[in-house]
Amino acid sequence: MLRQLSRATGLFAVAATFALPTLALAQADNRPVVVVFRFDNGSFGAGRADFDGMATGIQDLLITDLASNTKIRLVDRAHLNDVLTEQGLSKTGQVDQATAVRLGKILGAQYAITGGFISDGKGTSVITGRTIDMETTQIINPEKVSGKTDDVLSLITQLSSHVSGNMKLTPKPGAGGRGDANSAPTKTAPAQNGQPASTSPAKSATAQAELYSKALAKPEVMKTTKLDVATMKVYSSALDELDRKNTAKARQLFQQVVEKYPGFEPAQRNLDKLTSKAGN
Repeated sequence: MLRQLSRATGLFAVAATFALPTLALAQADNRPVVVVFRFDNGSFGAGRADFDGMATGIQDLLITDLASNTKIRLVDRAHLNDVLTEQGLSKTGQVDQATAVRLGKILGAQYAITGGFISDGKGTSVITGRTIDMETTQIINPEKVSGKTDDVLSLITQLSSHVSGNMKLTPKPGAGGRGDANSAPTKTAPAQNGQPASTSPAKSATAQAELYSKALAKPEVMKTTKLDVATMKVYSSALDELDRKNTAKARQLFQQVVEKYPGFEPAQRNLDKLTSKAGN
């Protein structure tokens, strides 16, 4: 009898040991979900159009840098683009505050980050960002950074640092905010004829990891790489081609970025993914 009791106690201890990681994962999933939308080009002067092609790149790199903040979960840009396509908003990717709130709720986010960038055409740029509370629709912690246009990555990392440093976000009721490792945002069909959009089943738990942006293996690359405007536009164009499913063109453009900046992990990660798919 004592032997059986001792064996049962041992089995319970082993089971509890294996249960701890699962419990920790569930608790980690209680982190608030944040979505970052494309930034508006507010540049002025004769060279304004030169900066039209940077919006996607700024959005992607801000998401990438913010992903290192372990207190939040960032909606992956590719997943956001899928929802924008479903909603008929993929052409510009830029949304007003009301639309940001609506899309944020579709994505299961509790907070959204929007903003814009301005270049004066004389070598100076300003990037602004603001966080929107999905529940109250209030704007919190507005931020602004300025610097040299030809070091746009430094501006992005500065904004990311300011946003993260002043981000006091708490989970809220609703999709994505519960401490459930199996929960995932639902996909929503576009609204038609003024009728509310319908929802389809959420992705399975095994695919949930694809919904959230992954932190860089070497986050310092964002601070040590000086990305010039021309390369930033190439990187942004590569992302746009990727969104359009033009994988061959996207791979070519990512390759150009990697050749100029061999240590730039965001471009290398996308290139590796595309190369892997092409080989299958």
